Amino acid sequence: MSAFDRLHPAVQHHIVNSLGWKSLRPLQEQAVDPILQGEHSILLAPTAGGKTEAAVFPLLSRMLSESWSGLSVLYLCPIKALLNNLEPRLRGYAELLGRRVGIWHGDIGERDRRAIDADPPDILLTTPESVEVMLVSQRREHRRIFAGLRAVVVDEIHAFAGDDRGWHLLSVLERVSAVCGRDLQRVGLSATVGNPEGLLGWLAGSCDGDRRCVMPTPAASVEETRIDVRLDYVGSMENAAKIIAGLHNGEKRLVFVDSRSGVEVLASHLRERKIQTFVSHSSLSVDERRRAEAAFSEGRDCVIVATSTLELGIDVGDLDRVIQINAPATVASFLQRLGRTGRRAGTTRNTLFLATTEGDLLQAAGLVNLWGEGFVEPVVPPPEPYHVLAQQILALSLQEHGLGRDRWADWIGKMPGFAEIVATAIETLIEHMSATAFLFDEGGVISPGLQAEQVYGGRNYLELYSVFTSPPLFRVLFGREEIGQVHESSFQVKQNAPPILLLGGRSWVVTDIDWNRRAAQVQPVEERGRSLWAGSGQALHFDLCRSMHKILLDGEVPSAKLTARADSAISRLLDEFHWVREETTSLVREAGGRVLWWTFAGLRANQALQEAVSALVPATSSAENLCIRMSEDAGLEDLMRRLEDARLRLPAVADPPIADEALEAVKFSECVPAGTLEQMLVHRNRDERAVRAVLGEDLRGVEPV
Repeated sequence: MSAFDRLHPAVQHHIVNSLGWKSLRPLQEQAVDPILQGEHSILLAPTAGGKTEAAVFPLLSRMLSESWSGLSVLYLCPIKALLNNLEPRLRGYAELLGRRVGIWHGDIGERDRRAIDADPPDILLTTPESVEVMLVSQRREHRRIFAGLRAVVVDEIHAFAGDDRGWHLLSVLERVSAVCGRDLQRVGLSATVGNPEGLLGWLAGSCDGDRRCVMPTPAASVEETRIDVRLDYVGSMENAAKIIAGLHNGEKRLVFVDSRSGVEVLASHLRERKIQTFVSHSSLSVDERRRAEAAFSEGRDCVIVATSTLELGIDVGDLDRVIQINAPATVASFLQRLGRTGRRAGTTRNTLFLATTEGDLLQAAGLVNLWGEGFVEPVVPPPEPYHVLAQQILALSLQEHGLGRDRWADWIGKMPGFAEIVATAIETLIEHMSATAFLFDEGGVISPGLQAEQVYGGRNYLELYSVFTSPPLFRVLFGREEIGQVHESSFQVKQNAPPILLLGGRSWVVTDIDWNRRAAQVQPVEERGRSLWAGSGQALHFDLCRSMHKILLDGEVPSAKLTARADSAISRLLDEFHWVREETTSLVREAGGRVLWWTFAGLRANQALQEAVSALVPATSSAENLCIRMSEDAGLEDLMRRLEDARLRLPAVADPPIADEALEAVKFSECVPAGTLEQMLVHRNRDERAVRAVLGEDLRGVEPV
């Protein structure tokens, strides 16, 4: 019996007759058995590999065969835009079978929420934060809503697992399971990751039952041989706009820029060249993004410029081209973006990298080479989530209207992130929360204390439901219409003139600022403006930095086609880094006197090394992804001796320094003892493998030629 034949007859009928499908895709065939058998599963395939249907068709089949009633399936996504995008498609599948789909997130009105509360749908599309709201809110009867729950689908699971939002997700699933009285079948959907078995183990957590990774073999997957990856060096954002405007006229182009400011600048340059251009990033209003994405989806000869908001599986129609300004930080991101193209029969998956600096070209080349070698970064959950545990204890005490001091463990104690924390550390955490009035302990029953009410209690504890701190942004309004949000530093001007913002790819002059309401009124203007957002440079993976080092050794980029400009820029880099040697780090004095220790180890390792050697080598000043900067007046020979001595005396692993800003950036940090919080960040920022590699390599000194 084929996989298709094992589906419920009604599901089979509608796949063939209503959808007009001639067959299932390889992933969809392979997912049928494990999901029908109730196994916890990870479904891995490139973008547009049919993952949603691979999960939903067997679950709908079980829904019919096993007579599931009420809310049976939670479908969780990391962003609201993806939920909105999926809802019409999933609603259509469910309605064919007489079942219903609902959607619930922060933009859904109270009237629709009450309707779901009164008569829950069979499948609910939502976010983990919204599930937590349902558990905690006194308006919701969560025990009745979740009573019939059987399974949960987590879309884009890699977007959760690599940070604290993943621990929050697993904690919420533990609580929902406790409410409905059964383990939920957990199904995760993801593009390619470097550690699929580990990701599945993370998702299944404390649940019993069999587990299976479902990955089509290369021979059975979507044709991957027709891939066109090109690298070009353009030197500036304005030149990038010139190239984009002149290439691929009549085609639909998605351009990724890994900063909101960069998106705005590029979009402005493109519009000056009369290119129909749309913009999407997280600081634009929901309406502004939806209009842009809808218009782009329906257009043909146009460009949409976006941050990673369009990296996930949001459908913006059939793309002809993906263009990347500079390079993303990971191979995984590149694969997501590459996968947005080549969906139509006879088309080619493609990405054009446009590097604005030679350093960015080197990063793009290193990334492409890693991809060509089949490398994808493992998804590693951050260790010791003390602050998430504090948040969950507060949320649970609200949910249960008071919680026995030790009862939290009955709900979430088996969640892997918490189970690995020693009991004495957890007791210290709870004592600290009580001593600082974040918890109120009355005879062993805990509830949110006065300090928790003051810090998180506004708007029905809205601040309690997210594990990330949102930066304070100003709303930008054109009349009553919200355009987006910017950081307050955008209003700083050097001359006595009103600030001009760049938002949505258009310029706006600020006519009024309400500092109390954090809102600014604007009018359109022709002169180019600027907008700023707080951000920090990304720490590059050790393997990516070493891939960049290898290119400087041999100059080869076999996985991509290089334009003449890119080839010339690579040649210049080889000349500049002529001193690079294999298995060697170099202490290099540049012509201007500055000395750099080139480790090619990544930011986390370099910060740890800088901190470790600073006592013996006072000349260290700052760390970057590829090097550690020394003071300009240091003698090279003296530095060599000091550094060699420091390396010999260092322990095998050095710990990175933790800045006060990093401690303050952790949400719920107030609930965690200071020493515990610092220890958590030290362990999270440690890159033991990279530090060991640097300490094990030769060190050479290089004077300017």
